[in-house]
Amino acid sequence: MNDLYFVLAGFFVGTVVGLTGVGGGSLMTPILIFFLGVKPHLAVGTDLLFAAVTKSSGTYSLWRKKLVPWRVVLTLCMGSVPAALITLYVLNEVGTDTQETQHFITHTLGVALLFTALSLLYKALKSPKKASISIGAQAALMAQVSEESPQKTEMGDPASRQADDLQYERDPSLAKHPLLTVAFGVVIGSLVTLTSVGAGAIGVTVLMILYPRLPLPRIIAADIAYAVPLTLVAGLGHASIGSVDWPLLAKLILGSVPGILLGAHLVTKTPERVIRLLLSVLLTWAGSKLVLS
Repeated sequence: MNDLYFVLAGFFVGTVVGLTGVGGGSLMTPILIFFLGVKPHLAVGTDLLFAAVTKSSGTYSLWRKKLVPWRVVLTLCMGSVPAALITLYVLNEVGTDTQETQHFITHTLGVALLFTALSLLYKALKSPKKASISIGAQAALMAQVSEESPQKTEMGDPASRQADDLQYERDPSLAKHPLLTVAFGVVIGSLVTLTSVGAGAIGVTVLMILYPRLPLPRIIAADIAYAVPLTLVAGLGHASIGSVDWPLLAKLILGSVPGILLGAHLVTKTPERVIRLLLSVLLTWAGSKLVLS
């Protein structure tokens, strides 16, 4: 396969991420499998480390803005990281290159893509007609990454964010059921380790339900930040069992950086609702094909 195709794949996915904040694992893994002929376990493992690298810079940008609710991140990691390790252990025991494992990964990936498509469709239909620059797009512009973005929100000044932090620390009702956050982390940890999909559109939607009083920019920041240790642990675990293509990873990163910068530049000139609708159609097609294969 021509190396240029992999660089272009990284560029395309990076551009979509820069435009909408969505598309990392959701698009990269099916593109690698369907269009570039990469085996499912290699596509998942490589994409996990790709996400870990890009999300790290995004988390740093959001941390500098004091947007990351670390208590939420820690609670999520309490469930997701152990779940990722257990899932990796099982994959290592059964083998990643067996026909049964490949079949299970592709079907699970298909289900995850269908859920992501539904989430994108809901956001597209509920979004305001006039799109605005989002937290995710700003993070992408400043740090070349974001996984999910709100449609319209005020970031607030440092004093108001500190007040939000104090309110969060003193008022546990911001989380409806704290143990549900850990349980959600377990589900997402397993799902992401198997498919590299699930920590973006699905994650933000669930966190909005679990933390109804937490400001939306902080939900976005939590979703990006907790994915860093999760994708890093899962990605390194895949590397330890031979499920990472390192030259492929370098090519994807090489293409994604200018793509994200371009997408972030075009974010105010492109109808985000249309892009989300198109993405939902594309992911529905990819998910259905994987489930029915």
